[in-house]
Amino acid sequence: MKFATKAIHAGQEPDPTTGAVMTPIYQTSTYWQKSPGDNKGFEYSRGTNPTRKALEDCLAALENAKYGLAFSSGMGATDAVLKLLQPGDEVITGNDLYGGSYRMFTKIFTKYGIKFHFIDLTNPENIRPFINDKTKLVWIETPTNPTMQIIDIEEIAKITKEKNLILTVDNTFASPYLQNPIDLGADIVIHSVTKYIGGHSDVVMGALVTNNDQLYKDLWFIYNACGATPGPQDSFLVLRGIKTLHLRMKAHCENGERIAHFLKNHPKVDKIYWPGFEDHPNHDVAKKQMRGFGGMISITLKNADLTETFRIASNFKVFTLAESLGGVESLINHPATMTHGSIPKEEREKVGVTDNLLRLSVGVEDIEDLLEDLGNALAEV
Repeated sequence: MKFATKAIHAGQEPDPTTGAVMTPIYQTSTYWQKSPGDNKGFEYSRGTNPTRKALEDCLAALENAKYGLAFSSGMGATDAVLKLLQPGDEVITGNDLYGGSYRMFTKIFTKYGIKFHFIDLTNPENIRPFINDKTKLVWIETPTNPTMQIIDIEEIAKITKEKNLILTVDNTFASPYLQNPIDLGADIVIHSVTKYIGGHSDVVMGALVTNNDQLYKDLWFIYNACGATPGPQDSFLVLRGIKTLHLRMKAHCENGERIAHFLKNHPKVDKIYWPGFEDHPNHDVAKKQMRGFGGMISITLKNADLTETFRIASNFKVFTLAESLGGVESLINHPATMTHGSIPKEEREKVGVTDNLLRLSVGVEDIEDLLEDLGNALAEV
């Protein structure tokens, strides 16, 4: 099946009892067993639930993978991957990283003897000097949050396979519509389902997908044993959201491109980060591994201190100043004090996450209203 068909049908069969086209919300914690251990594949909803299973099968199909696991948040999914490791193991990851991931890596897992290397991954060869016999995992985002670094998944995967390392790719910013890391050699793909996949700012959820049988077994054990699994209502809402993922992503991309070009030469904008520009670092890699450039854009404001940046961020009428991204509504975010506030100032500023940087999640509203809102908010006082 092509993507749009998978988004609407994968993992979802008419309900055998009633013929319901939409997967029912199986709001149950436990399941009848004919005799001990003799059940219909479901025992207890922390581990398995029919509504969630339909979602997991759909997510796997969208990423061209065999296995999917849904978690109660993106951080729950991240936590599960890190629990594959042992004390003394080492992880190579990017120097531009979602603040929540950085916080978990540095504040939680370093206490258990895991060492993290935060490096520039825009050149895949940069990882080689950090690989040793303790290295077990390479964790990348692409595009990165929030400076839209583009990392060559296929080239990184060649190195991780050569060295027998696990490659995990956070595909949240691109979504399965624009990019499929499993096809490029990734072992695990992670999503904050809260974002583009859910798409309506009404669910918090995460997901992992993989083709690797042993990784799936290990991750499923952690998923069931530790219990960061979502309920059936949220699973139903995400299944419903996925049915329009292809339509929404087209609109996000179209609006994102218009807004990126509007902002590129705006007198109030100093730098703009959007991988669709030919002068964006690794633009050719983005063209190779993505089917579009998405609706995420970051800008720095010219000659703006924190007060002026806050004034502009608070001056929008259509864009909403809020955490998160990927919903149908346009959002604006100040990473230094919001999504990336947990990263020390000197560390985030090394990669350009400065106090005058704003991140836009371009929604699917009428483009003329969005452009007018940007023009008004950026107007000189």
